Amino acid sequence: MFRRVFFIVVLIVLAIVVYEWITFPNVGALKDDWPKTTAFMELRKRELRAEGKDDSLSYQPVPYARISPYLRRGALVAEDSDFYEHGGVDVEALKAAIRRDWEKKKLTQGGSTITQQLAKNLYLSPSRNPLRKIEEYFIARSLESHLTKKRILELYLNVLEMGERVYGAEAAARAYFNEPASALSPSQAALLAGCLPNPRVMNPASPDKRLRARQRMILARMRRWGYLVEEETLAPAPRKNAPPPPELEQTPPTDTATPVPTETTETTATTETTETTPPPETTTTQ
Repeated sequence: MFRRVFFIVVLIVLAIVVYEWITFPNVGALKDDWPKTTAFMELRKRELRAEGKDDSLSYQPVPYARISPYLRRGALVAEDSDFYEHGGVDVEALKAAIRRDWEKKKLTQGGSTITQQLAKNLYLSPSRNPLRKIEEYFIARSLESHLTKKRILELYLNVLEMGERVYGAEAAARAYFNEPASALSPSQAALLAGCLPNPRVMNPASPDKRLRARQRMILARMRRWGYLVEEETLAPAPRKNAPPPPELEQTPPTDTATPVPTETTETTATTETTETTPPPETTTTQ
């Protein structure tokens, strides 16, 4: 009897391993191509259709150089302070999250790096079950193996939800501030970075107290590190005799966000990733 049960368990485990191997995403394709959609975008579309609503989303990927350095920096200080140090998974943060889950007797989303968040958004779901977390772990490690840190951050800032029906830095900058992502001020960038944990609750279109508090916190961290480049932004200490840029010191967190239009547009993602030839900015209405 025991042998039979053991044999069945082994078969089930092997079946799961084979299934995961067959369905494992080809993350290497992201080195040169933009994702036309993501698992989270498709989930949101299904939710909208189930509510009897139009399922169009605003999504327009742009190269790294066309995303404000303030937003790149803001995302780092807000979401993953060890981004340039870990290999896709922050083991210490993950251990701390597991301990919190054990103490609270429930699963949370704590301990996720930017790479893990990208893996989840591209291929998985918001589910908190352990199997999904294991998939996230292996996809994150694969992303780190196939892509540079710069490309991972570039993809992250282009596909993340930043408000109702709004995905990515370019769509968010145009929806809330009527300007491209490259022109975002420190205060505007901090507002967008602040919404990332829960963009539908902390919507940049109508910032609540919690979002404004996060905006101030992110601005303070950005000021602390001055104008160092992204790889140096989170170093143990800033360079001496390198004063913070005047714009960071003088721009108060008082931006008023423009409400998202009732009719949104869905843009077909381009496959161009070079900074010398950016993808077109035109949008098409679905």
